[in-house]
Amino acid sequence: MGESTEQRKSRHLDVCLDEDVASRLDAGWSAVRLRHEALPEIALADVDVAATFLGHPLRTPLLISSMTGGTPRAASINRRLAVSAEAAGVAFALGSGRAMLEDAALRATFDVRPVAPKVVLFANLGAVQLNYGVTVDAARRLVDDLGADGLYLHLNPLQEAIQRDGDTNFRRLEPKIAALCAALEVPVIVKSVGSGIAPSTAARLVGCGAAAIDVAGAGGTSWALVEGRRAGDARRERIAEAFGDWGHPTPRATAALRAALPSTPLVASGGIRDGVQVAKALALGADLAGLALPFLRAAETSEAACAELIDELVTGLRIAMFATGSRSVADLREALV
Repeated sequence: MGESTEQRKSRHLDVCLDEDVASRLDAGWSAVRLRHEALPEIALADVDVAATFLGHPLRTPLLISSMTGGTPRAASINRRLAVSAEAAGVAFALGSGRAMLEDAALRATFDVRPVAPKVVLFANLGAVQLNYGVTVDAARRLVDDLGADGLYLHLNPLQEAIQRDGDTNFRRLEPKIAALCAALEVPVIVKSVGSGIAPSTAARLVGCGAAAIDVAGAGGTSWALVEGRRAGDARRERIAEAFGDWGHPTPRATAALRAALPSTPLVASGGIRDGVQVAKALALGADLAGLALPFLRAAETSEAACAELIDELVTGLRIAMFATGSRSVADLREALV
């Protein structure tokens, strides 16, 4: 009998936490330079990190990116993250809800509304599942059951190709994505999973009705490497290792998407690890910066560790803004060297 979705998700957590599955690509954050302003003519207290995303006000332009669900361990992680996100006024995206659609008993591992009634919350599905029996009605049910403010659709062809018995039929997904975007009452955000999205692809997705794009570029966790390690098969792991530096690096991809789609809401994620990199992502044109692995590590520890991580990121962002003379997030766009 094959591995269940629940078993696979639990193993994903272990691999991400315990093994070296970081992209072999240097994302290039050090090459992005922000202008140091020695005479900023503002006080640190003047810096305002407030943001709005898809009509939702946020106290800071951060997203806790999609990670997990479908296991008892995931229930604890998601609740800690959701409570911390609501307290700090940042957005939170759940992991893929496919397991919940397969087994309604797993809903409790995703359902964070009882502990975070006001958090800006996104449900999540793999776009390819639209070719494997997930209907528009099922996607709507997922959003409604979780009280989500939007739906993330993730695109992961490389991950599925490396995964044993992965779902690799990506034929004619565009019209199905368009039908889903048209049918749902909430916005749909389309993301990659650590490989990035080319501007031409993003333009096609916006044409389908996607309300926002998350570049989810290369530089953070490599899902090719995760699947290679999870396979328990030396041959498959060698194949996966060859893709260890695959994809569009996050900074370059973020800049390219902002240039190509000047008015589309944009999330930069993929290898962002500190407040200065958050500032750089925003300066390159992102509306939000998303992080996953650092929050997974924090949530494995405690709710307090999640809160401390958010505070550290926000403090770093505020200091970077102050040191560039940027009163607002919008001002950061003028701070690139």
